[in-house]
Amino acid sequence: MKYELIHRTSYLYEGMVTVSHHMARLAPRPLPNQRCPWHELSIQPVPVGRGVHADAYGNVTTYFEMEGSHGELEVVAHSFVEVFPTVHPKAEGTPAWERVRAACGSSVLNGYSEAGAFRFASPMVPTAKEFADYARQDFPAGRPILGAVIALMGRIHREFKFDTVATDVATPVSEVLRKKAGVCQDFAHLMLACLRSLGLPARYVSGYLETKPPAGQTRLTGADASHAWVSVFCGEEAGWIDADPTNDMLPNERHITIAWGRDFSDVSPLRGVTLGAGGQKLKVAVDVIPVEGI
Repeated sequence: MKYELIHRTSYLYEGMVTVSHHMARLAPRPLPNQRCPWHELSIQPVPVGRGVHADAYGNVTTYFEMEGSHGELEVVAHSFVEVFPTVHPKAEGTPAWERVRAACGSSVLNGYSEAGAFRFASPMVPTAKEFADYARQDFPAGRPILGAVIALMGRIHREFKFDTVATDVATPVSEVLRKKAGVCQDFAHLMLACLRSLGLPARYVSGYLETKPPAGQTRLTGADASHAWVSVFCGEEAGWIDADPTNDMLPNERHITIAWGRDFSDVSPLRGVTLGAGGQKLKVAVDVIPVEGI
């Protein structure tokens, strides 16, 4: 599948800003199943300084800074991306989850060591007995890890309600578990907490999901949104496999990957600090548009 992506972020400040520094992670990652032949980041007002680098997790990151009085900021990421089909391994052919846990936790440097860094708690994803207990029924002894991951993903999808007003960006994962409600970020954080509390490596993935309007209706401009899911290390042969608990599916051509990290705090699309702003109003509009060619 080929897509045109437009992600528009606008800030309207209550007061005039004199200096601001920002970090954007809005460029699609180059991956074996994904390529991005063209990406442009348009910023108004024009920054006085700007640079692009890869962060600690390999995400394309743009730093920019503004000087001079301004009351608004607009950042528009415009990309073309192609996503290829993913061939997922058969669940029963993946190793037992305890074997993956043991290999990733070994003190001996091996092929699992790098993945093992994603076993630990992070700023927005704690590890705790309550999360391990919730996941336990899907992880009986000896079960192949991908089968267990699919089962946990499906149970979160069935037992939790998608509710845009139940949580906000700062809602603790323990409260999400108690409320049994939230949005894609919450379900990704919950699944990460469950997996890591069992000692398994898992990372947070941010991106987009192609949505389709109801039959007979036209696509609304700016009506799409950022999406979040998880990726679980399923052994050296299977590698990292993505899982989307919001939609109970293993992502494929309709999922577009932008960045990954320990949790949302590592991959926020745009964040920064300002001097003199006071309050601010934020508006985000996203378009994921299927195209015939690039």
